[in-house]
Amino acid sequence: MSNGYVCYCFSHTAADIEQDIIDHGKSLIMGKIIAEKKADGCQCQTKNPKGR
Repeated sequence: MSNGYVCYCFSHTAADIEQDIIDHGKSLIMGKIIAEKKADGCQCQTKNPKGR
């Protein structure tokens, strides 16, 4: 990942998730990403250069 994005839909990086864990004891970002994917709010196939 050249830009470090873990989630292209919401522009989250690994560093964002690591900081989220430090701040909250767990990653709230990952929960939000999972919820959006379940609600069909994910656009990874169009935003991620690898199409996933």
